[in-house]
Formats: sequence, C-alpha cells, structure tokens
Amino acid sequence: MGWWPFSKPKSARRVIEPIMKDGRTWLLELRDMCERNFDNPEEAKRRIRQMQVEWQECFDNGSLSNINKEALESRAFRLLSSTDQEWLRWLDDLEFWKTGWKPVLDSADKD
Repeated sequence: MGWWPFSKPKSARRVIEPIMKDGRTWLLELRDMCERNFDNPEEAKRRIRQMQVEWQECFDNGSLSNINKEALESRAFRLLSSTDQEWLRWLDDLEFWKTGWKPVLDSADKD
C-alpha cells in the first residue's frame, strides 16, 4: 500500500532564508535597549558599542544600507558622548527616535 492521499509531494522543498533586519528594526532595538537601561547609561553605552559592531557586520554583508548605518551611527555618537543629563534628554526627545531624524547643525556650521 504505497498510496496515501494526504502525503506531501517529495519534490516540494522549502528554502528557509534568514530574516534580515532593516534600519527601522535596528532603530527600534536601539531605542528599546536605551529605555530599558535609562537609569544605567554606562551599561547602555556598552551595549551600543556592541550594536555598532553588529551594524558594521550587516553593512558589510549588504543587509544594511549606508544611509541607515549613518543614521544609526549619528544617534549612537550622540548617546555615547552624552552626559547623564543629556542621556535622559535624548531618550525623551521623540524627534530623535523618528526614522527621518537628522542632526541639527550649529549656526557656525551653516556659514
């Protein structure tokens, strides 16, 4: 009895592709991690440095665009170089966490 009407065809093979993170996903993970460590900026800064390594790996393998990497790096720079008071201000700044955020240039840079 080799016939069974409910068996799967042998030729149907599923290809499982890895899930790639995009810039928006990385941004949400960065924000979530920072908010979980809002009261411990040093731990958050250590984790941001780890994330930067992951961003570079994703950029190198082509799963993260240059624009998204630069946007993440500009946020990371501000978070890493902030004091404890500035840290809380960055976390509370809703514009900072939007996908289209760009750093504001000082008046000396506009000349």
